[in-house]
Amino acid sequence: MEPIFNLVHVVMVIINAFRTNGTFCSLQGEPVYPLLSKDGDIIVGGIFPFHRTWENTEISYEVKPSLLNCVRAMQYSQSLIFAIEEINNSSSLLPGVSLGYKIYDTCSSTGMGVKMALALVNGNENSILDEPCTKPTQAQAIIGETYSSVSMAIAKTVGPFSIPLISHDATCECLSDKRIYPTFLRTVPSDYYQSRAMAEMVKQFGWTWVGAIRRDDVYGNSGMAAFTEAAEQMGICLEYSLPFIRTYSQEKVLRIIQQIKSSTSRVIVAFVTYWDLEILLDVFHEHNITGYQWVGTEGWISDSTVARLDKHKILQGAIGLAIPKTTVSGLKDFILDINPLKSAGSAIFTEFWETLFNCKYTVQNDSEDIMCTGQEKLSEIENEFTDMTMMPIFNNVYKAVYAIAHTLHNLLGCKQTCPTKKQPDPLTIVQMLVRFKTKEGEEVYFDKNGDPASKYEIINLQTIDDHHEFVTVGYYDSSLLAHNRLAVQMPSILWAQNTSKMPVSVCSESCPPGTRKAVQKGKPICCFDCIPCAEGEISNMTDSIKCEQCYQDFWSNTHRNECVKKEIEFLSYEETMGILLTAFSIIGTFMTIIIAIIFFRHKNTPIVKANNSELSFLLLFSLALCFLCSLTFIGQPSEWSCVLRHTAFGITFVLCISCVLGKTIVVLMAFRATLPGSNVMKWFGPPQQRLSVLAFTLIQVLICVLWLTTSPPFPFKNLKHYKEKIILECQLGSAVGFWAVLGYIGLLALLCFILAFLARKLPDKFNEAKFITFSMLIFCAVWITFIPAYVSSPGKFTVAVEIFAILASSFGLLFCIFFPKCYIIIMKPEQNTKKQILIKVPVK
Repeated sequence: MEPIFNLVHVVMVIINAFRTNGTFCSLQGEPVYPLLSKDGDIIVGGIFPFHRTWENTEISYEVKPSLLNCVRAMQYSQSLIFAIEEINNSSSLLPGVSLGYKIYDTCSSTGMGVKMALALVNGNENSILDEPCTKPTQAQAIIGETYSSVSMAIAKTVGPFSIPLISHDATCECLSDKRIYPTFLRTVPSDYYQSRAMAEMVKQFGWTWVGAIRRDDVYGNSGMAAFTEAAEQMGICLEYSLPFIRTYSQEKVLRIIQQIKSSTSRVIVAFVTYWDLEILLDVFHEHNITGYQWVGTEGWISDSTVARLDKHKILQGAIGLAIPKTTVSGLKDFILDINPLKSAGSAIFTEFWETLFNCKYTVQNDSEDIMCTGQEKLSEIENEFTDMTMMPIFNNVYKAVYAIAHTLHNLLGCKQTCPTKKQPDPLTIVQMLVRFKTKEGEEVYFDKNGDPASKYEIINLQTIDDHHEFVTVGYYDSSLLAHNRLAVQMPSILWAQNTSKMPVSVCSESCPPGTRKAVQKGKPICCFDCIPCAEGEISNMTDSIKCEQCYQDFWSNTHRNECVKKEIEFLSYEETMGILLTAFSIIGTFMTIIIAIIFFRHKNTPIVKANNSELSFLLLFSLALCFLCSLTFIGQPSEWSCVLRHTAFGITFVLCISCVLGKTIVVLMAFRATLPGSNVMKWFGPPQQRLSVLAFTLIQVLICVLWLTTSPPFPFKNLKHYKEKIILECQLGSAVGFWAVLGYIGLLALLCFILAFLARKLPDKFNEAKFITFSMLIFCAVWITFIPAYVSSPGKFTVAVEIFAILASSFGLLFCIFFPKCYIIIMKPEQNTKKQILIKVPVK
């Protein structure tokens, strides 16, 4: 098609050259006459498809295809004539200037459309020899054409002459390109907005998997391309996009049908005209294809012809966009006021009348045709011509004429009358198109692309008692904010097969909250699997494309659709483990107190006085503190508890081991003192014993002070060990400080163990060194096993292990050192004498 347009441009240049030079020329071929015309000071051209070229899809190419009558263009032409007559009768618009018109038939053909446009541009309808081609341009503006493909050819043809072409129904987005079509304008919205409106409507209905049929021409292909682009942005996928035109062969149509039947989508978006639907509906019925939800463009959804053609209810429940309903006072009566007797000699009126009433003005003798009388009444018939559902399109023709008239009015400087009837430059008309209001109050204007404001009604084709009705169920207005552009009254819609339940058309069912979409390999994005969110991630909306990570203090619930606060874990007094450890701590404390009471009551007995009773009471006091310090490890960690638990543990245990160490040294010194000439006890009497305990303890106090000064323990949220829990624990601060405290306790315990081990076989009947050895053996075993258990235990069990080590070592010291003495005091009082204590036992 492009080479043809280029050839036309070359011809135009040549024609311009001849016209400029005043050369004589003549048009070749058959004379070109307007179907309807009227003289005037300024001529407005009209180009409409009065006829269709093909009757069916099978073309043999052996005979010329027959023309089909089309009464729709008669309504367009009547709208144009009505507007011109109204303007001519107006005293306020173009006073003193009469508008004329010349209306041509394009026969729905691109070639014919170009030919008629050239006739309007040159004004030489007749082939008259030696007539100069310098005759002024006859038409200052052209109204038409109906179809985008024909409009494109005409716009390219008249563009070099700067003649404005205002279409009433050509919606192709491509016509907005001013670089290619500088003089094209329209009073119908562009398919760019219609395509986006359809995509938004499909999205709102939840259809993400749809099929599409498009008219195989510029209108259908361009419109579907715009729809596809908008649909992809909104997450809608096309399972198929099939071209179709009524001239397709049956083989092509059959392939289309097979593809539709094998599809899984239940929605068909149709970017076609009602002419194409004539064929499609028959083919769908022939192959029993029903139950699909149709989504239509303004090209057919509100056309009453389609409703009448849908005898098998294939389009039942169809929904789509239509030009908003409007009324033009007087236009309906004018359109219907047609009488062939008033238009004598007009072939188009005669043909129209014969088509309208199915009669003939000239009847042969052997013919069965009905004779036309000319008195037939339109009020007695109901057909395509009398149907006014296309009034919005007629109004577009009406507005196009008025746009030219208002612009001419301004250009000519008309007030009470126009001072000149000189025809203005057509390019000026294009550049100076004005904004105006119709008599009905509708505002008309063109944007920089020559397009009007885009407003649509959403139409639902409903079947009630075998009667089709076009019901308005919403609107779309591109001038509003994005979230307000589309409004649909869902309860008012009847869907396919006349049901109130909205159909479902998806490739994959929606992913519920707690999952995310994962596109299936090799398939469109609308075909996906639902993958559960990982731990710690959620999706709280349907069809989420990703899972969101919860904040660090939160974790995903079992359904993965909500972040909940993580469980906080610490060794609590309320739980079983905390209760048991607390109980053992208190029991140990009470046992220590009871033993202290027993020792106090029997403080003057030999077994209590032996081996320094003062150290025994100090040891019992330190053991009570050891039992109680374990309680600081239970409960929610805080700054004071973290500092107290480690320092109290370190100092009390050093005090305890210092006392045991002092008792061990006393045993050794006492044995040495019994040797002849030994005076060793004077060097380790009670004052030295107290001083040693104090010295050993002060060293631990100094270590703790350094630890707390440099990097003290502090409460800490451990988020790494458990993903779903927060472990509240005491961070050591300085690991060196902690292990220094623990190491110092171990050093004293080891020293005490060695000394007690050396004194275990001293020849006393009641050798305390044996019991100290056993207690230190238990102590060292507990704390040696504590280290790996402490390192490997998770969460609150780390604290439990530490408490267990404290209690176990404390009970070991208490039982091994004091229970044997308590046994003698209570159960064997006869042995609690000085004589029994001093009996020597032979060393084995």
